Amino acid sequence: MSSEKIILGIDPGTTIMGFGLIKVANKKMEFIQMNELVLKKYDDHYVKLKLIFERTIELIESYHPDEIAIEAPFFGKNVQSMLKLGRAQGVAMAAGLSRQVPITEYSPKKIKMAITGNGNASKEQVAGMLQNTLKLKSLPKNLDATDGLAAAVCHFYNQGRIDVGKNYTGWKAFVTQNPSKVK
Repeated sequence: MSSEKIILGIDPGTTIMGFGLIKVANKKMEFIQMNELVLKKYDDHYVKLKLIFERTIELIESYHPDEIAIEAPFFGKNVQSMLKLGRAQGVAMAAGLSRQVPITEYSPKKIKMAITGNGNASKEQVAGMLQNTLKLKSLPKNLDATDGLAAAVCHFYNQGRIDVGKNYTGWKAFVTQNPSKVK
C-alpha cells in the first residue's frame, strides 16, 4: 500500500478561483503547483460556473488527486456575493464528486489557523508562511493561488484529526449528511 497521495486545494471564486496541489509522501509535503483561473473577463455568471467546473475536471484528470480540500464561503453582508461564491464552490465540489474524489470543506479561519497559527491572519501572512514551509521561490501577484494551496496544506495538517470539517465521498454521502438541502 502506497503512502503517497495528492491533495488539490481550491479557493472558489467567480472573479478568480485559486488552486494548489501538494504531494504527500511519508508524512512530508511536496509542492506540485499553484495557479488561478481568472474569470474577470466574463460577464455571464453561468459561463463562469461552467469554466470553474471544467477547470476542476481538468485538474482532476491531469493530477489525479486523492482528496480535495475546499475553502467554505465566509459569511458576509452582501447576500448576492455569498450566493455567487456558494455556487462557485458548489460546481467545484460537483466536479470532484463526479469523479469520486473525497472532498473536505474548511472555513477560512481554520485554514489561516492551520497555516499561521492565527485565524485572523492576512492573505500576505498565509502566503509568506507557505513560501517558507514549501520553499517556494516566489509568490504569485494575486494571492488567490496561495489561498487554494493553503486549503491543501490545511488538509494535510488535519489528517487523522476527528473534527476536520464536512467530508463527502460522493453524492449519496452529500445528500445523507445534508438532508435540509434536498427537497
